[in-house]
Amino acid sequence: MATPIGDERLPISRKSHQFTESVIREMTRLAMEYGAVNLAQGFPDFPAPTEVKEAAVAAIRGDINQYAITWGARDFRSAIADQFAETTGVAVDPEQQVTVCCGATEAMISSLLAVVNPGEEVVIFEPFYENYGPDAIICGAAPRFVRLKPPDWTFDPAELAAAFSERTRALILNSPHNPTGKVFSREELEAIAEIVRGTNAYVVTDEIYQYLVYDGCRHISMAALPSMAERTITINGLSKTYSVTGWRVGYVVAPPQTSRAIRKMHDFLTVGAAAPLQQAGVTALGLPRGYYRKLAADYLTRRDRMLAVLEGAGFGCYKPHGAYYIMTDISSFGFASDIEFAEYLIKSIGVAVVPGSSFYSDPALGCQQVRFAFCKTQATLDEAAKRLSKVKK
Repeated sequence: MATPIGDERLPISRKSHQFTESVIREMTRLAMEYGAVNLAQGFPDFPAPTEVKEAAVAAIRGDINQYAITWGARDFRSAIADQFAETTGVAVDPEQQVTVCCGATEAMISSLLAVVNPGEEVVIFEPFYENYGPDAIICGAAPRFVRLKPPDWTFDPAELAAAFSERTRALILNSPHNPTGKVFSREELEAIAEIVRGTNAYVVTDEIYQYLVYDGCRHISMAALPSMAERTITINGLSKTYSVTGWRVGYVVAPPQTSRAIRKMHDFLTVGAAAPLQQAGVTALGLPRGYYRKLAADYLTRRDRMLAVLEGAGFGCYKPHGAYYIMTDISSFGFASDIEFAEYLIKSIGVAVVPGSSFYSDPALGCQQVRFAFCKTQATLDEAAKRLSKVKK
């Protein structure tokens, strides 16, 4: 007798049992089910720049609809290299050092697969963006976590140094940071670099929120520090800066030999990113400097608006200096866990958030925290404010 399709006796890989499905995407599903305002998933609900959208339409109408070069269209890679040199002061060769991927998510896993072997280790700051731990596991590596401690989300350099061993092959650094909004200072980056220089490890940086910094903070790329360009893999993308999270266009800047390995992994994972959207990316990266100043100013207004709403509703807020999230302390509300509180917010209040435990290796560390996204229109934030005013302590 034939085995029924979906028979639970058939084996599933051990890796798939080591992590859960995305909590963030699950919160979006629940928000849709209950009609909640979605302040969980970090996608803007306002339009992308008109000229960027028009460039994508023009590319499709111009029949740029077949495969681009696997590692990225030449014009787009050149635009990436130019912007990278402008913002970091580090010159890179677009022919040898830039790889275009299907979003920063694919860029991260392609990069880790290129440099990390099974049985090695990846150091990750926590709280962390939820993909990083599973990415390490998919590579067959063991994640090693180092705490960022509130309220300023600082780390202990001695603790970081102790997390490294002869098996460490990468440290993942996300600045501006999701979920806390921390922007790592030059002094902190120097402390990290000093530790990494004495190892055989790469720094893999996720800089997707590069232009979203506030309060006089400045984003600094690890690759710009002395002697770090040769051991830094820099990941970025169009999603957050240009409000096109659904386009899935990301990229990696890395040393030539490292890029060759990344390109092989990328090729056999996804072949290549959408060709017309890469063409639109040339337009996006060519926007005037004023676009980025206005972008940060607009997000600062949203941040301050959301901080006032949350503090007025009784949340303890950790003020973010970058990205577009606010981590909050919910201990004053008296709920047993972040999961219970998140369900209450969705079902009874009509606002979706991300439970803090999903950002930690030990869920207990985040059991009294939830994350809000403020990358929304003022109308959306106003509706969230109205609903959150009903939260009961």
